[in-house]
Amino acid sequence: MQATLNILGFALYPAMAIVIGGVVALWRPMKPSVISGLQHFAAGVLFCVLAIELLPDLLHRKMPWVTLISFSLGCAVMLVVKHFAEQAEQKSVAQDSQSTSLIMVLGIDILFDGLIIGFGFVAGQKQGLLLTIALALELLFLGLSGAVSLRGAGAGSKRVMLITTGFALLLLSGSWVGVTLLSGASDTLLDAVLAFALAALLYLVTEELLVEAHEVPETSTQTAMFFVGFILLLTIEMFI
Repeated sequence: MQATLNILGFALYPAMAIVIGGVVALWRPMKPSVISGLQHFAAGVLFCVLAIELLPDLLHRKMPWVTLISFSLGCAVMLVVKHFAEQAEQKSVAQDSQSTSLIMVLGIDILFDGLIIGFGFVAGQKQGLLLTIALALELLFLGLSGAVSLRGAGAGSKRVMLITTGFALLLLSGSWVGVTLLSGASDTLLDAVLAFALAALLYLVTEELLVEAHEVPETSTQTAMFFVGFILLLTIEMFI
């Protein structure tokens, strides 16, 4: 019980990041060029976690069939989520219900992030801590972009903050579920979960953060932020 509470304590940081992103979006929206640079930075941090923690851990476990099946399942799930997100976006345009569709899509994304944080801590304290740092950055931008999109869909400031707070609670719930489901899990199950998380995080880096970061004219400084994020977390990991 105490261990679960400690993990939820760590999960509070990315949950707070969602709320902070919403507050910043409502108070003083950042320039698209600044957001792009920070998204590059967050992508570099996430990619570093994949390279120095998840991939070496999976290689060390040496369960190729479990890894292959679970990684493929993770890819399939993220592609299905992408498909329904696109369908919801098209439907929202047709039925003028963009706000509801956006909430649903963001909620699914945040729930997955919460599960990944919980899974990470079950796999190991260091893995969980690094995933928390990386996802906190990703969720900061998700809260920021989500609040901007909700305002664009006609939601008022109070409603945006209530929804953003709900997202934070959803993340904490996902983390609790992840910890609870995998408490005392076998090595095979942990390998399967790590492979699934690897696919999901690769999707976040390549199909969300970097895609959104490239929607504005890109400068060398913005591109360099990816490598700054990578080397910064790598340096932090050396001291942990």
